[in-house]
This record gives sequence, C-alpha cells and structure tokens, in this order.
Amino acid sequence: MVSLRFGRAGRPRCPHGITLGPRADSASYSDNSLAAAKALQGCVNVPSIIANTFSNAQRVVATAHKTVSSTGLTTSSYRYQPTPSKRGFSEFVNDYYDDEGWWALALIRAWDLTHQHTYLDMAERIFADMHNGTDGTCGGGVWWSKERAYKNAIANELYLSVAAGLANRIVGKKAQYTQLAKASWTWFRSSGMINEHNLVNDGLMIHADGKCANNGQNTWSYNQGVVLGGLVELAKATDDASYLNPAVAIAKAALALLSDGNGIIREVNECEPDCGSDGSQFRGIFVRNLRYLHLAVPHEAFRTAIVKNADSIWAHNRNGKNQLGIKWTGPPELGEGPNASTHSSAMDVIVAALAVSS
Repeated sequence: MVSLRFGRAGRPRCPHGITLGPRADSASYSDNSLAAAKALQGCVNVPSIIANTFSNAQRVVATAHKTVSSTGLTTSSYRYQPTPSKRGFSEFVNDYYDDEGWWALALIRAWDLTHQHTYLDMAERIFADMHNGTDGTCGGGVWWSKERAYKNAIANELYLSVAAGLANRIVGKKAQYTQLAKASWTWFRSSGMINEHNLVNDGLMIHADGKCANNGQNTWSYNQGVVLGGLVELAKATDDASYLNPAVAIAKAALALLSDGNGIIREVNECEPDCGSDGSQFRGIFVRNLRYLHLAVPHEAFRTAIVKNADSIWAHNRNGKNQLGIKWTGPPELGEGPNASTHSSAMDVIVAALAVSS
C-alpha cells in the first residue's frame, strides 16, 4: 500500500458538478460513487484501467521494504527505477506474502468484472508462491515475508481469502482450493490470534521453545476485515453457513471497538490524521469486507454502520474536487490530505453503502 498525493493526473478530467447531501438511498450512493471514482482516476474506461495497470505495474524495477512498529503498525516503502525493459515485481511476486495476497485479490476482482482469464491465471500463480511460504512453525500458516521471521494475521487472512476465492471461480480446482482454505481457517482459528474478545491481534510471538502465542499487538481494523471476506468466500465454497458465525462475532466486536459515540469508525489507536502510508487504508478495507458479510448474512447493525459512515464522509470529509480525507468526520484537509490512499479508503465506504442500499 502506498500513499500518494493527488497530482494533476489524479484530478478528474470530466465535469461532474455533483454536490450531494447525505441522503440514504441507492441513487445518491450511486452518484456519490461515480463522483468519487472520477476524482480518483478520471473519466476513463474501467477495463482499460485494469489492463493498463496489469501491464505497467510489472515494467518498472522496484524493491519493497517494510518496517513494523512496536504496536504492529506496518509501514511500506517502495523504490522504483524507470527501466521499462526490466521487470521488478514480475508476475506480482515480491518478498512479502501480504503484498502478493493483495495483488491476487485485486486480480480475482478484476476477473469478476472482465472475465479475462489472464487475471485469474495470474492470481493462481501468485497464490502458488504464497503457498510456498507455509510451513509447520506455529503449527502452520504462511509467513509475513520471505525472511520467515513473523507470522501475522493479515498474511494469513489474505491466504485464506485468495484460496477460497479461487475455489469459487475455478471449477476444475474447486476441491483443491477449498481444502487449502479450510485448512487455513482451521489453523487461524486455533493459532491464538483471535483473542477472548473476538478481535484479531496483529500476529504471533514465537518463543525460544518454538511455541507460539498471541503477541497482544493492536487489533487493527483491517485485521478485523479481511477475515470476514475470506469466511464469506469459504462459506460459499463449502456450502456451509456455519463459517459465517465467527465472521459475525468478529464484525460485531470490531464495530463496538472502532466506532465513536456517533457510530463513526476510526482506527483502534485513533491515529487520524497521521496513520502512516499503510494505516490510512485500513478502515476502508474493514468496511469493504463488512459489506461482503452483510450481503451474505444481513445484520441491520452492519448496514447502519456502513450507511452512517458513508453519509458522514460525503457530508463532512469531501473537498470541492470530491476528494476524500483520512478522518471520516472531516475536515478532508487533515494530515495534508486528501491523497490517493485516504480517498480510496473512504471510497470503499461509499461503494459499500451503494451495495447495501440497493
């Protein structure tokens, strides 16, 4: 994840003139979603955006580096060299299994939209590399990076989500991917990362004797989110709705933890407006997956949370160019925003509101 400032190329190229108040109906959310999309990437053909990104993302020499704070907040940095003749992240594989999982999920969604098998084939190849990162340390699970020093929640939630997502889309390999997804969830559930409050801590501490335990680090919003989407996909792959029960428990606990007195979601440590380049996207990831869960097993509390946050963002956290900031109660300029990271995160909420209001 990279936080980028809006530059000239990031400004809407089409006149929109949309200035809507917070009305909780699907027509408003449709208009708001379109305006937010135009602000992010201009009036261009969506399949072309996907195709161009798919090709160009692999044509730049790039190296990734990540650091983890004492509370478990990850900060990612990427160094690029403009050498189009070489490929840095060839086939979207690098040294971090969580990066690979994000790419694979994005490509699965690209396939959902376009049904271009190039994207699904690439997601499969990425997952194969992720699978190579699993071993018996801590009883199972995938490592966070190829240094094999840390097993954490997000890498394993992404592994689960990608495996289950592939199971639901590749008929000939459904049994194979379903089994991997089931094994992933069985391990995750018993790993200790889900605490007694039904919240997911950041990862595991590996003791000198080889035993592993919850490291007690922050219950970041995205760690409460990706697992929801993974369990929705797993319930569909297995035709077993019982997988949705722990998802509902995690979602309810997360909303109770993350919501302020007015029901507006902020990060667990209330880092806004300075949540780092990665953390600024965490809450949008949570709401995106809360949307998937609500559509699978509707709960009024989930729908209310999504709509309430979407309305607050549009009414209070949007500038004159329809760009969206980091704090969902506004103002949008907090933290030198808005930027592409804060905007895309808040836009997830607007799109989720459209989905649950249709």
